[in-house]
Amino acid sequence: MGKAKAGEKGGVLADQEPVRYLIFDIESVADGALVAKVRYPGESLSPEQAVARYRAELLEQRGTDFIPYTFQMPVSVVVAKVSAAFELLDLIALDEPEWRPHIITEHFWRGWQRYQRPTLVSFNGRTFDMPLMELAAFRFGLSIPTWFETKARTYEQPRNRYNSRYHLDLHDLLTNYGASRFNGGLNLAANLLGKPGKIDVQGDMVQDLFDQGKLVEINNYCRCDVLDTYFVFLRSMVLLGDLDLDGEQQLVTQTKTWLEQRASQQVALSTYLENWGDWRNPW
Repeated sequence: MGKAKAGEKGGVLADQEPVRYLIFDIESVADGALVAKVRYPGESLSPEQAVARYRAELLEQRGTDFIPYTFQMPVSVVVAKVSAAFELLDLIALDEPEWRPHIITEHFWRGWQRYQRPTLVSFNGRTFDMPLMELAAFRFGLSIPTWFETKARTYEQPRNRYNSRYHLDLHDLLTNYGASRFNGGLNLAANLLGKPGKIDVQGDMVQDLFDQGKLVEINNYCRCDVLDTYFVFLRSMVLLGDLDLDGEQQLVTQTKTWLEQRASQQVALSTYLENWGDWRNPW
């Protein structure tokens, strides 16, 4: 792919433009009934009691109360549709406003197939988001043979760790597949570019927000993370030589306008813009 130039078709495009990338983020919560059955069989714990107990044990043992993905279900998946020219086409929360885990999972995998298997883009999705969505498909009885393609050569299978054609994990890119630590995560990467990063919500707050019935807030948080990931993706394309710096800055400006045009209908976009910052160009 040669270097892309922004603005050749008049700014951020309508959704009829072919989708080349799906930039996504996932928020999930523990399945309390599963935790109770697997971790505490015969103790007659309620789902809420089981989750609280497991979190307390993890906090004491590991210093974090984040429950492993194997016990979790997706409650928010936000996807940014992006063109081959790296322009933002749309930003959607799957199965809004019901956010049913099985429908979210179906829409994620069927959407990827519908758009002719574009590149999935995440930040550290290799170790959490993708295994979670694979396991969700397993849990809900969905068939996704085009993702596994077990009869293809190993390095050509979409889920192969080093196959960035189907899944580009920006964390893997920036750490050379784990050769170094990226302390600060997506929050740091976004802040390097002047973008908001974490605002009011952190990932470890999602379970408590869910328990309080705050699914809207969870999805708004997820939207902001996807926007951060989009801007990190753009700079990564500059790093790889697929986009020049001037083109990236044009896209950033266009995207800000796109967000401004929609902010009155979507509180997450308004919040993101309120915390917006511009990258300081030293050149």
